[in-house]
Amino acid sequence: MRKKKINLTIDGVPVTVPEGTTIMEACEGLGISIPRLCYHPDLSLMGSCRVCIVEVKGMGFYMTSCSQKVWEGMEVQTNSPDIRQARRDIVELLLDNHPKDCQICERDGNCELQNLAYSMGVRARHFEGKRKRFPLDLSSHSVVRDSEKCVLCGRCVRVCAEIQGVHNLSQHGRGFYTVVAPAHMADMDESVCIQCGQCIAVCPTAAFVEKRSAGGVWEAIANPELHVVVQTAPSIRAAIGEGFGLPPGTPSAGKMVTALRRLGFDAVFDTDFGADMTIVEEAHEFLTRLKEGPLPMITSCSPGWISFLEKFYPELIPLASTCRSPMTMVSALVKTYYAQKKGIDPRKIYMVAVMPCVAKKFEARRPEHYLDLPAPELGQGQTVKVPMTDAVLTTRELIWMIKCYGIDFLKLPDGEFDAPLGLASGAGDIFGTTGGVMEATLRAASELVTGRPADRLEFTEVRAVEGLRETHVAIGEHNIRVGVANGLTNAKILLDKVKAGEPFHVIEVMACPGGCIGGGGQPYPPEGYHVLDPELLRKRASALYAIDAGKTLRKSYENPAVEEVYENFLGSPGSPKAHQLLHTHYAPRFPRGIR
Repeated sequence: MRKKKINLTIDGVPVTVPEGTTIMEACEGLGISIPRLCYHPDLSLMGSCRVCIVEVKGMGFYMTSCSQKVWEGMEVQTNSPDIRQARRDIVELLLDNHPKDCQICERDGNCELQNLAYSMGVRARHFEGKRKRFPLDLSSHSVVRDSEKCVLCGRCVRVCAEIQGVHNLSQHGRGFYTVVAPAHMADMDESVCIQCGQCIAVCPTAAFVEKRSAGGVWEAIANPELHVVVQTAPSIRAAIGEGFGLPPGTPSAGKMVTALRRLGFDAVFDTDFGADMTIVEEAHEFLTRLKEGPLPMITSCSPGWISFLEKFYPELIPLASTCRSPMTMVSALVKTYYAQKKGIDPRKIYMVAVMPCVAKKFEARRPEHYLDLPAPELGQGQTVKVPMTDAVLTTRELIWMIKCYGIDFLKLPDGEFDAPLGLASGAGDIFGTTGGVMEATLRAASELVTGRPADRLEFTEVRAVEGLRETHVAIGEHNIRVGVANGLTNAKILLDKVKAGEPFHVIEVMACPGGCIGGGGQPYPPEGYHVLDPELLRKRASALYAIDAGKTLRKSYENPAVEEVYENFLGSPGSPKAHQLLHTHYAPRFPRGIR
């Protein structure tokens, strides 16, 4: 049904727009960019910051352009001296209640409040005196909450509720003492936070940032006693170039590898190798469960999703794949297989992972992801527990380290990952986008089920950047019903269907919108894009599909490096040793005080 057309004037220019259009949307159609702070195109409208106010003829007050819909005959003025001064006053008041640490702030140069102040010509603070004071919340492994930098825009509250379905954050208090925090003003670690970092991605200032690990990595690289190894997730190569001015969707794996070597890492491995290992183990697990149950098998590579499962759907934990994530598989093999192969004491290996995902910092500290390593100096048979992954860097952190080191990323030659854990198939590359785990698993399962080469390698029907997809895929005599979800509000739809008894064979869940390419640790969007922007996610995904399509090796189980690890170390997929190193378990996880 066609929408009714509305006629109005904006700054004296006649405009016709569909009914239901907001003033801001109508202005953008004319090339008028109205400043905004709380507004986000993929979140509900709030109108709280008032920065986007405009004057409407006949109204005795300014109106918020982000939330006010147009009406027939409306006359809008967007840029009078009074409007400009009113907006400037609002920004000045926000700044006067804000810390004066721009030069040392995480978001310096990439802060929306800072950019607004510059564009509006704010050059002084006029109101000195008392400002809000709140303690820094450092309780989480992944997310730092700095309420002094919060401008109460509500974006974090809305993304946590509307996109992730977690509802961890809300506003508490009134007036000067209003603060965004978990229920009962609990610390982040004591809340239902799944540590996905989407609050960081949408925050316009630095009220939420990732807990930084770069300092420890610098120290490890400088320590001659340590053998420092790094692995990089597939989606890093599709986004890291954005931090150096390259267009979104530019594959940058080669330059990234060279940059990591120049930073001083002793070995550079590919998390895609771990993705290939995951597919081999997961396909073996799926075939077993296809015969014996339980079904559906739900993928387990996303740590934010696993935290969500443990807190909100603990009754479905038995359906989750027991495979560790690709990151943790590579880390486990580095400190066992690689250490043995190289003759290095695994306790002298410092394992760094570069991830798009803030929750990977939490995953690395899970007690299930520690190794018992022999410690003969403590006595015969004694062991010590060491983390499989010592440090996790986000894409943003790596970009900063490269710039800090003075490396001109754009002029770097392309490098190659190191053997033996640097060879990966195209199936490993597509892990970084939603539907990629499913597609890679289907490539493997189709041949294992039928016993003959797959008649196709691309299962485009499971590629679901839009957030949710259900379909059927024919594999031999089986008609496999699959579900793919990214963003946990979408995942809830599938999980509730499973609880209601609807039959699925396999379900892929990624916590972040678009999958890992939209992770909470990815670069802040370049100009012309926004966080959660479907076009940005599509371009990043296209880079991974292009890498996959350009590879000769596209099947995980045909990776010769994977075959070598099984032949010389693990035995076979699903073997006791493979289970010990490559599989894990999950359990209900409740915030402290909630049982």
